[in-house]
Amino acid sequence: MSTSSRSAAASHVGKIRSNNQDSGYAGHHLFVVADGMGGHAGGDVASAIATKRIAEIDGEYASAADAEFALQSALIAANQLLAETVFEHPELTGMGTTVSSILRVGDEIALAHIGDSRVYLYRDGELSQITADHTFVQRLVDSGRITPEEAAVHPRRSVLMRVLGDVDAAPEIDTAILETRPGDRWLLCSDGLSSYVSEDRIAHVLAGAPVAASAANRLIRESLDAGAPDNVTVIIVDVDEGPDTSNDREPVFVGSAAGELTFASEPTRRPLRLPTLLLHPLKATQEDAHFEPESDEYLAELIAEDRRRARRRRIVLFVLIGLAIVAIALAALLGYRWTQSHYYVGEADGRVAIFRGVQQGIGPISLSSVYEETDIEVDDLPTFTRDSVESTISASSLSDARDIVERLSDDAGQ
Repeated sequence: MSTSSRSAAASHVGKIRSNNQDSGYAGHHLFVVADGMGGHAGGDVASAIATKRIAEIDGEYASAADAEFALQSALIAANQLLAETVFEHPELTGMGTTVSSILRVGDEIALAHIGDSRVYLYRDGELSQITADHTFVQRLVDSGRITPEEAAVHPRRSVLMRVLGDVDAAPEIDTAILETRPGDRWLLCSDGLSSYVSEDRIAHVLAGAPVAASAANRLIRESLDAGAPDNVTVIIVDVDEGPDTSNDREPVFVGSAAGELTFASEPTRRPLRLPTLLLHPLKATQEDAHFEPESDEYLAELIAEDRRRARRRRIVLFVLIGLAIVAIALAALLGYRWTQSHYYVGEADGRVAIFRGVQQGIGPISLSSVYEETDIEVDDLPTFTRDSVESTISASSLSDARDIVERLSDDAGQ
């Protein structure tokens, strides 16, 4: 079966960032999203360098296996280029980038991925995440330590474990070959979308926008409506049945890769390794200098910190539960004492009696008890007075209740 594809790319700086550190490429057969890091000085440079280097392999391949190998080699070459750039421009030390990319070969897709940008497949009304995030919280999820819901709000959710950068000459890159068919819609995006727009909402947009460009722009709008503090980049690839016209369209760069590559000079500062910049969006702060990606010490430290945080949460929870129990008990005690300051006159065993408490109860629990019994028979009272006693007569105080009993005694003697 002959297949073709239609695509669209869009990128936005977001509502908080001053520059766009994302880059994207929608080519003839190749599609790439890169999310740069390293602060204002290097994030945009890193994503642009990687994207433009990977874009060089856009073309037709004899097989998906050849395309997969070309993609993996291109990411490694981009990693080397980043290292060479840092060597020539020390002020960019620590920059890095995520990359999620697909290369279509007929009815197959070759994929290469590193970092926390994502590739999704929307097929037959269902959205599936194809790539796995290379983040610390994803490791916690995979190991069963936390749930995906907890990962979404975890304070370390942005700690990346794998990226392209200048610290690893041979980074571990996820690759795969996947089948595709007419009707498939592929989505590549930076975490500016996936971190702020739910998958249900993403699927809703993909289902409701048949044109790729419209879907991309609507997803950008969804991210902006959700606050979009981060840059957001979206690429949509629709697979159709029919003659392949992919070579007829003009390749498009978006984000930082769409502009001219510049190296802004900054005041000399102490060089920082990529491990010190793992919080994404990354900040070059000295307090992060002890982080070591993919090392036992680093993972052990983060896991220990997560356990300490979990213990603190449990302690706080127990304290709050204890305080709530004390508050409820105190409120119940004060409420009961308040009820015992009230009196009323009613009937007990056929006689008039003074009750302490209130007439109401809580379920089967009575909030009153007989305080004083009298020898006045209820049946000796006039009909109207007897009905009042049986319905209870409220008193403002104990003395008022005794006055009521005295009047009832007079009524009974008549």
